[in-house]
Amino acid sequence: MSSAKYISEVCFDNRLNEDSYLNKLPVIRFLAKEKRLSFSSNVTFFVGENGTGKSTLLEAIAVAYGFNAEGGSKNFTFSTNATHSELCQHITLAKRGYAKDGFFLRAESMYNAATYIDQVRAAGSYGGVSLHHQSHGESFLAIVQNRFFGNGLYILDEPEAALSPMRLLTLLAEMDALVKQDSQFIIATHSPILMAFPGAEILGFSADGIRQIDYRDTEHYQVTKRFLDNPEKMLQYLLGENED
Repeated sequence: MSSAKYISEVCFDNRLNEDSYLNKLPVIRFLAKEKRLSFSSNVTFFVGENGTGKSTLLEAIAVAYGFNAEGGSKNFTFSTNATHSELCQHITLAKRGYAKDGFFLRAESMYNAATYIDQVRAAGSYGGVSLHHQSHGESFLAIVQNRFFGNGLYILDEPEAALSPMRLLTLLAEMDALVKQDSQFIIATHSPILMAFPGAEILGFSADGIRQIDYRDTEHYQVTKRFLDNPEKMLQYLLGENED
């Protein structure tokens, strides 16, 4: 099995404090047992229910690589609220190559990153318009389209929070072009649209640990498909309504 281009493995030292809240997360229990998590594709998705630790691990990988915890490149130095966990101090990243570019893009702190960009860089660097003068989704895509240069490592946390279904399709096309330019993506997502990326590795996070999972076996795909196949029946079940 081939390895991902830049980060091929995350190794855990199992030295968290006993009273750390992180020990309650399924992802930490998995890492404590297995000691490592390997990536076999240049596009890897972290998927699973809320609370399984996928965004916690994603953030730790980004910070351990050198990115700003609130988003941005290695050159972004702003900090509005230091809320990232200590996990970044307890993992080591196995690297196979040097990424010439990179960015940590998270929907929840997009406003803070946009403010920093407006303060230190010309608006023209991101499509000619201040990110604050664009919608959430427009500004998110503007960074991908104008700041992701290729030959890079790009870490995205739940991009679907900012993007409509049509914009998610645009993101897929941008990702494809960047992967063909020797880039690697690691993405935490709930979006079955994004998970459909050809050749992607999908890692399912659950109470039982982390395992590779086929796209059509993900709960995200199955629930979405069942709903779209028959929304009326699903709503009757959910809302407790009886058929006439």
